[in-house]
Amino acid sequence: MQRLAVLSGHLRPVSGGEASALERQATAAPSTLPPGAKPKVAVLGAGGGIGQPLAMLFKLHPGIGELSLYDVVGTAGVAADISHIDTSVKVSHFTGPDKLAGALYGCHLVIIPAGVPRKPGMTRDDLFNINAGIVKTLCEGVAKYCPDAWVAIISNPVNSTVPIAAEVFKRAGTFNQGKLLGVTKLDVCRANAFVAEAIGVPPEQMDVPVVGGHAGITILPLLSKATPRVELSPEKAQALTERIQNAGTEVVEAKAGKGSATLSMAYAAYKFGESCLRAMTGAEGVTEYAYVASNVTQLPYFASKLRLGINGVEEYYPLGRLNELEEKNLAALQDELQKSIEKGVEFARKA
Repeated sequence: MQRLAVLSGHLRPVSGGEASALERQATAAPSTLPPGAKPKVAVLGAGGGIGQPLAMLFKLHPGIGELSLYDVVGTAGVAADISHIDTSVKVSHFTGPDKLAGALYGCHLVIIPAGVPRKPGMTRDDLFNINAGIVKTLCEGVAKYCPDAWVAIISNPVNSTVPIAAEVFKRAGTFNQGKLLGVTKLDVCRANAFVAEAIGVPPEQMDVPVVGGHAGITILPLLSKATPRVELSPEKAQALTERIQNAGTEVVEAKAGKGSATLSMAYAAYKFGESCLRAMTGAEGVTEYAYVASNVTQLPYFASKLRLGINGVEEYYPLGRLNELEEKNLAALQDELQKSIEKGVEFARKA
């Protein structure tokens, strides 16, 4: 409750002596990664249900130099806890809006799970009024203190918060289409798990493309393109599609008002962040699914398969041929996704 009570601190500009000093130095510390250097990763919202396990997972990553934890309350405790893990990743912590500059300064990858979670009966859109303002303020900090960083947004509704972030960066003159990514990896993980269960193969062997957005019917699993090949009746395919689309609600209801999908989301975000780190440090052939500014469809933002490189997104893969059910579901999602995008853009431009 204390954390929720102080979230409103993100709805006002960052201020304070530390922020001002770091802002004056911002151009002196580029957040692009020098050859051979280990990246600095920030988790904004590290005290929350996703942030805590996500921070722990990143503490285990051998390729990270520093892990910067930020939240409005409880950050010191999370940092103290994971600092007892015997890995060499340095952990720093920052609490409150006036410490945001310190958390972000010099970061190469910023992951944002900050905000309030869903509760029973809530949709992702119900979170908009609080989380939209939080994402806007945090991204204003990113634009000032680590403008070249990769930014991975988890805060829901992702269909709207990514466009909000883009507008913030455009206004600041720091927008890089290839480095702003909405994390939809959990949809892929769920699709792999559910389809594997349905056809009787190990989930580790499944690869199900999931495109579109990150809420309800905007989530579009392409079961016809799954590997290994999946033979399903239209009825079974639609049932699986709907389960993947409603999986977040499944968790919210199972937790009976005590949380949302935090552990699976942290796992998915870590796997996605791991791909980003591999790409920015020069690995080749890194592919992921993410919700990004895109021309793959007529929609300005869309989740699809991407190839990542040192500069962010370097290739946008076409959807290819879809079956009749997938074409129908693609058509059905477009109006809702467009409205969510417009809602985010309008919020950012008016704020």
